[in-house]
Amino acid sequence: MKVDLFDFELPQESIALRPARPRDSARMLVVPGGEAMRDQIVHDLPQCLRAGDVLVFNDTRVIPAQLDGRRVSATGEAKIGATLHKRIDLRRWQAFIRNAKRLREGDTIEFGGGVTAIAEERHDDGSFTLAFDGEEPVEVLLERAGRMPLPPYIAGKRPTDEQDKQDYQTIFAKEDGAVAAPTAALHFTPELLAALDEAGIARETLTLHVGAGTFLPVKADDTDDHHMHAEWGRIEPEVADRLNAARAAGGRIISVGTTSLRLLESAAREDGVIEPFADDTSIFITPGYRFRAIDGLMTNFHLPKSTLFMLVSALMGTDRMQQAYAHAIAQNYRFYSYGDSSLLLP
Repeated sequence: MKVDLFDFELPQESIALRPARPRDSARMLVVPGGEAMRDQIVHDLPQCLRAGDVLVFNDTRVIPAQLDGRRVSATGEAKIGATLHKRIDLRRWQAFIRNAKRLREGDTIEFGGGVTAIAEERHDDGSFTLAFDGEEPVEVLLERAGRMPLPPYIAGKRPTDEQDKQDYQTIFAKEDGAVAAPTAALHFTPELLAALDEAGIARETLTLHVGAGTFLPVKADDTDDHHMHAEWGRIEPEVADRLNAARAAGGRIISVGTTSLRLLESAAREDGVIEPFADDTSIFITPGYRFRAIDGLMTNFHLPKSTLFMLVSALMGTDRMQQAYAHAIAQNYRFYSYGDSSLLLP
């Protein structure tokens, strides 16, 4: 399938550089399968769902995974930037490298604050395995030397600051390991959760550690030639049981974010039963995919020609999503990680 089918014109002023305050005051475009689109607000969500529905959240926590340092080797020094992508083990992470042409296997990188790592192995995609020195957990080292990995379309317009440490975490964040936030859940507040409880709408959590690969553009001309980076996820057995029971009772499974959706679909059998899961997933969802686990999706507005716009097009139809995004742009919705939301109900 040609990637150009998922292109659209997006004005730069549509990109949100800060989240709405309060978080649940963001706008929400409701896109039903066979009805007119509706302009609503995130705090209207309880009225847009039904008692017995289940919202599924990702409880991953974003770590300060961007590092700036210098290579120290026999051939001299060079500035090196690293964005951790995926944990390999307790001391080693796969990382995308800026100025990678100046880095060789075996080089030492000093990141400041006493944090150093060895460039252990170069991978075919140009990334490196970094082995961190010392005995402290890598997460502790990152708190000392790292910064929040804001998406490039935000970080390119303003510097990361202290406020981002709060703004770029969801209220569900618990499991350290993500280098990008599951941004659909950034809109949720304690007040909204209380309203959902009162409306009889349940919620469950799973864990998918979102990698930096989510920011990478699709460089191929055809979707068949695009390679997705693997990310690690987990669905506990009791969570799978409750989700299956809710669906059997007539409730809908509404994924909050594409990260939750991809993990649920990775764990689902052909008959739609969700099984426990603890593994990597590199699922790539494009039009023609048959959804098994979910009945709806709450998600922000995505980049042109991105894998995430392909995913929502698979759920709702490419023409329908092009219409929805054209409406959102015309109505000044705010796009991307800190932007507004959509509720997609096929």
